[in-house]
Amino acid sequence: MTRILYGLSGEGSGHSSRSKQMARHLESLGHEVWLASYDRGYRNLKDEFNVFEIEGLAIASADNKVSNIKTVTKNAKRLKKGWLRLRALKNEMFKIFEPEVVITDFEPMTAYLAHHYDIPLMTIDNQHRMRYMTYECPPGHQFDQKMTKSIIRAMVPRPDLSLVTTFYEGQVTNDRTLLFPPILRDEVIAMQPSDEGHILVYLTSGYDTLLSQLKKFRHERFIVYGYDRRDQEGNLTFKLPSKQGFLDDLATSQAVIATAGFTLISEALYLKKPYLAMSMEGQYEQQLNGFWLEQLGLGRNAPEINEDVIGAFLYRLPEFNDVLESHESEGNMMIQAKLDELMQNNGQQLKEFHHRRKRKKWAGQIEEPVVDSEAT
Repeated sequence: MTRILYGLSGEGSGHSSRSKQMARHLESLGHEVWLASYDRGYRNLKDEFNVFEIEGLAIASADNKVSNIKTVTKNAKRLKKGWLRLRALKNEMFKIFEPEVVITDFEPMTAYLAHHYDIPLMTIDNQHRMRYMTYECPPGHQFDQKMTKSIIRAMVPRPDLSLVTTFYEGQVTNDRTLLFPPILRDEVIAMQPSDEGHILVYLTSGYDTLLSQLKKFRHERFIVYGYDRRDQEGNLTFKLPSKQGFLDDLATSQAVIATAGFTLISEALYLKKPYLAMSMEGQYEQQLNGFWLEQLGLGRNAPEINEDVIGAFLYRLPEFNDVLESHESEGNMMIQAKLDELMQNNGQQLKEFHHRRKRKKWAGQIEEPVVDSEAT
C-alpha cells in the first residue's frame, strides 16, 4: 500500500473528472489516497473521497472570452485564504499524513511542497502535452504557445514523471513523459451512443451571441446546458445541470456545439459525435484543441461563431461521421496499467524516476532530450 497525495485544479470539471477515475483505481488497488482541491474540484469529489480543501486560481469569462481584469480581481481576493490553506496543507498533509508519492493534475501547491519535502512527483493531465510533446501550433499563436509553456513550467516546475493524455499525438521531448488516450468517466464508457436528432450545446458562461445564431436554424433542435434555465425558447430547450441528464443527451445527440474543453471533446469523440469547438479567446489550450479537432477531420474549429460557420458544420456532419467511424479509443486501460506498475512496492518505480532526476540535476544534466531540450 502506498500513501498518495493527489492535488488537482478545481477550475472547471475536467480535472476532477479525470482525477476521480484515477483515484478510484488507486483505492481499488489498496492504496491510501488523499485528494487536495478547491471550488468545483472539491465539491465534485468530497462525497466520495478524503479531500483536503485548498485554494487555487480561477478564470473569469464572458461571451466566450477570458476577462483579464475580472480574472486578476477574482484571484487577488483569494490570496489571503490561499496562504492560510497552503500552511494547513503543509502541516496536516505533508507532516501528518506523510505521503510517499505526490500526483498533481495541474495543481501547484502540492507540486511545490513535493519538491520542498523531496517526495516523488508525477503529473497526470493533458496540460503537459503543451510542454513535453511536439505538435503543430495553430497559426498566429506562437507567442501564446511559448507563454503557455512557461506558465505550465511555473505551475509544476519539476515533475519526475508525466503521464500525458491527448487525443492527438506528437513526439515526446524527454524520456520521462508517456502519452495515453484521454481518461474517460466510467459512465461515459458504459453509454451506448445513438442519434435522436438533437444537437447538444454546452456553455460554461453566458454566450448570448451563439443563442441568437442558433435560433436561425429553425429545423434543428438544440438542447442547451449552462444557463441555469429550464424552459423552451423556439428551437432551444434549456435544461438545468444534471450529470446523468447531460450524459444521456450527449450520448443520444447527432452532434455537439460547445467550448473547446479537452474533457468534453474527448467524451464526444469516444461516443463518435461531431464537434463544433468554440475556442475561448484568451485560452490557448482551447485554441489548440479546436485546431487539432479540425486537423483530424473530427469536427470544426470556430474561434468566431456566426450563421455561416454553424451552417457549414451541419452540412459536413456526414463527412465528420465517416471519419469518426474509424476513430478508436482504448479507454483507461493503458494508463491504469501504468499506474499499477508505478505504485507497486510503495511507489518504488516512481521513486527510481525521482532519484534519477536528482542525479541529473547534480550532474548539471537536467533533461535527457529525445528531440529537443528544455532546462526545467
